[in-house]
Amino acid sequence: MKTDVDNFLNYLMVEKGFSGNTRDAYHNDLSQMADFGVKTLRKRGDQDLWDNFSRQDMLSYILDLKERNYAVTTVVRKLAAAKSFFSFLLEEKKIRRNPTDNIESPKVGKPLPDAISVQQVKALLEQPTKSGGQESKRDRAMLELLYASGMRVSELIGLNVADVDTDEEQVRCFGKGSKERIVPIHPQAARIVFEYTNEVRPRLLRHDDEQALFLNRRGERLTRQGLWQILKEYAAAAGLSGEVTPHTLRHSFATHMLNGGADLRSVQELLGHANISTTQIYTHLTSEHIRRAYDSAHPRARK
Repeated sequence: MKTDVDNFLNYLMVEKGFSGNTRDAYHNDLSQMADFGVKTLRKRGDQDLWDNFSRQDMLSYILDLKERNYAVTTVVRKLAAAKSFFSFLLEEKKIRRNPTDNIESPKVGKPLPDAISVQQVKALLEQPTKSGGQESKRDRAMLELLYASGMRVSELIGLNVADVDTDEEQVRCFGKGSKERIVPIHPQAARIVFEYTNEVRPRLLRHDDEQALFLNRRGERLTRQGLWQILKEYAAAAGLSGEVTPHTLRHSFATHMLNGGADLRSVQELLGHANISTTQIYTHLTSEHIRRAYDSAHPRARK
């Protein structure tokens, strides 16, 4: 039994190039499964642990993990280790059948995205105006555009000057798979981006052939890391607790749109989601808004 596990772990290191930490994690998971298997098979009088470890034993092991209140993500990881291990044993002809065949991993629920309130967004967007200087005007344009459009950070930093039409109040961005979409923006965001493009960007520009809309102090396209650092500093200045990232503004955009009455299909198109099920996660975030509306409107709910 121990030899089989050791051979598998050596295989992971040599053939698959796994790290020492990953090897240790697999060792712990498989040792736990082996302990469970020994106790189970001992009751039946079976000798060869792995060849007699049945599909039902595997299901019992998973149930045991759940009853011991292991997190779903931990159960998924331990099952993944077992699947890899038994596939290896089958390949090596150490077992006659794989007890993990047709056993699906438990579903891991997607964590609800974090969103900040309208008041918190307002406080955040006001921070660049307090700093002064041309870079603060660039920062304000970036943050306003993020919240006005719900764009991903990669989409924002990938924008070229020609992608924003401030007269038509819309922006063209390229999402996952280079899929193009046109997103409307409100007049205030369009005005702020226009002012940055015409007044500040020329001062940051170093090369006439540079097409990027948002530039760093070297006149080059701003990076994802650069934007994250800028936002982090403004979030701290606004007194926002917890981690606020560019994606937080995307989540807040979606949540506030739905709370304001936008339909799910429209928000899906604005966010550039290929599947509406991805957008539906935001409906969970509007429950508090719905609850307040219900409590204030229903005759029996009024206090």
